[in-house]
Formats: sequence, C-alpha cells, structure tokens
Amino acid sequence: MKDSRAPGRDALGMTSFPSRRSVLLAAGGMAAGAVAAAPGAASAGQIITRQIPSTGERVPALGLGTFMTFDRWPHIPRDDLREVLRLFWAGGGRVVDTSPLYGLSEANVGEFGKALGINRRMFVTNKLWTTGRYLNDDSHAVAQRDRSLALLGRDQLDVVQVHSVVAPEMNMPILRRWKAEGKIRMLGITHHDPMYYPIIEHWIRTGDLDFVQIHYSIQMRVAERGLLDLAADHGTAVMVNMPLEKARLHALVGDRPLPRIADEIGARTWAQFFLKYVLAHPAVTVVLPATTNPRHQRDNLGALTGPLPDRGQCRQMVRHMETIDGFAGLQSMPWYPGKTFDGQVRLG
Repeated sequence: MKDSRAPGRDALGMTSFPSRRSVLLAAGGMAAGAVAAAPGAASAGQIITRQIPSTGERVPALGLGTFMTFDRWPHIPRDDLREVLRLFWAGGGRVVDTSPLYGLSEANVGEFGKALGINRRMFVTNKLWTTGRYLNDDSHAVAQRDRSLALLGRDQLDVVQVHSVVAPEMNMPILRRWKAEGKIRMLGITHHDPMYYPIIEHWIRTGDLDFVQIHYSIQMRVAERGLLDLAADHGTAVMVNMPLEKARLHALVGDRPLPRIADEIGARTWAQFFLKYVLAHPAVTVVLPATTNPRHQRDNLGALTGPLPDRGQCRQMVRHMETIDGFAGLQSMPWYPGKTFDGQVRLG
C-alpha cells in the first residue's frame, strides 16, 4: 500500500502570492535548504517518500526528468545543468530518469554524476527501445544497455522500461531475463500519450511490472479514470512524466496570483501547486519534473515537503484552473513555449 498524506482544509476565494520568479529570487535556496538534511531515500525524514510495492524500498517522491533539458552538446556551456543535478541531490532527490533516445542526456547525467560522486548512488530509471530488424535477436538491446551503463558509470540500472510501448511482446522477455541475471533491478513500460493507456493497463494486469511511467498532470487527468487505481491494486509503482506540461502550465498562468488553497497545502509557487496536485494521488510513486534552471530546481524541491491536498482540495484546484482561458486546450499548445534547446533531439 502507498502512504497516505495528511488532508488539508477546504477553502474558497483568492489571495495574491508572489510570482515564481520573485519568490525564487527572494528566497534563494530556501526550498532546497528545507530538505537538504535528508541523508537519503531510506531515511528521508520530513521529505515525502513513497514505497515501491515490488521491493518495499522507499524513494523520494520528487525525481528529475532529463528529456530535452539535459540534451546539450559538450561545447555549449552546461554549468546550469550540473547545478540542477547538484541541487536536486542536495535537496533530497534521488530518482533520475533518462533514456538512450534522449540525445546527450545520458552522457551528461553520467558526466555530472561522476563529477559529483553520486553516479553509483542515484536511483536511475532508463529505457529500452528496439524495433524492426533489431527484434530478430537481442544484440541491439544488449548493446544499448551496455552503452547506457558505460555512459552512466554503473554496473547495474535500477529500472529499465520498454520505451513508448514499442514491441513489448519482444522486449519485455529481454527485460525479464536481465532482471533475473541482475543486470537491472526492476522493469516496466512507458508512454506519454493516454491513447496507449489501455495497452499499459494490459501489461499491468500481467502482474510482473515493477513500474509504469505515464503522463499525468492537473490538466491531463486521464490516468485518474482507472490506470492509477489499477496500478495500486496490482502493486505497480507509477512514475509521472510531464507534471508541469513542459512549461505549458506556467505559460498559461503567467503572473496570476495563486488561489488561497495554495497556502493551505504549503505551495508557495505555481510549480509547487501543480506538483502537489500530482503527488496527492496515493498511487503516484515518483513525479519527474524537468528543468535547465537551478532556481526552478529549488522551486520544484519545495513540493517535496509539507502537506498535500485531499480529494476535495484537488477538485478545488482543478476548478480554479478551469477558470483560466486556454486551460482546456492546453494539449494543443507547443511544448516549452518560447524556449529552444541545444542538443541532438529536435521538436517539430
């Protein structure tokens, strides 16, 4: 069973809060400092942790995504990315998610992790992508796995998942074998498009998944219709990608004031407001926001402490967002509005 959080109080009305930028500039490292005393996932103290059902171990509920954000060429300055990872670790975060399909992200996570002396201590979740002629044998899968291990400076990966539900009938047996051999500790399956959730639900029902990774946010709530409860019933841990909708939620709210309920759940910024909504679901194990901005990393870490909303408060949070023009159509907005990335992966 996942741990439950203390409920908050119901409240209505609005109050003015500082913008994300002004809070971060004024508070500096406040959010990270509040949880920096946490020595690790197993003794996390006051930070929010969740249990992985298949192993019983606990991990901090806020992880770090690396798609697009950590995909940057070595000749381009990357000090901001190294600082994001340093702050994440210092603030109590442990779960880092990457993939061979994320361009240079694996290499950068590995390089920075080695420099910080944490690469073998991070809880690394990764992906497997093999298709077409590469399904004739497992040579491509093995080469992909070994390259990931070399880039990350690891002898073992904590979790490897079938990326984007690509040929799971062929790739899942490979992951099961690696798990039996001790090459990986856990296995799973991922997708960011709810159209594929019925397939993920099928694999949850097979009973041997340790993890699934899905798209879930205050705006994208399809998983609440059954997938999250199914995962809890079958003892499957849930990682959440796109909890901030790749900056689209922030673009939508801009400098608007937070609703009064944000104060009740300890959310000082919109990022914490959005992350706490996702973290409030007891079936969610790890949420994976991504950023290139160290100040935003401190901000995100603020969601790892304090109360979480109960169901009634979650409904209030959604109702408030529904009053903002463009919320219903957010999925039609481009990812990372106004931002470009310097790496191998290109959008559009």
